[in-house]
Amino acid sequence: MRDNGGTIMNADVSLIAEAPKIGPHRLAMRENLAAMLDISLDRCSVKATTNEKIGFIGRREGIAAIATATVVYSGEIK
Repeated sequence: MRDNGGTIMNADVSLIAEAPKIGPHRLAMRENLAAMLDISLDRCSVKATTNEKIGFIGRREGIAAIATATVVYSGEIK
């Protein structure tokens, strides 16, 4: 993406899990995400929700994540 002129503007991660609670780890997760993406901490969001005890997530058999990033391209895309 960067090789083609793209710049990551922000990243948002939503975790879907019944457990564990991410609150105690949220800042560290945001810091690691910011470092990996080479963007500032205020442009990284990590939040969580439950699946209301529905499906494999609700039975605590796994977790899911949804990640979205806004990317701006300057010039032509190769």
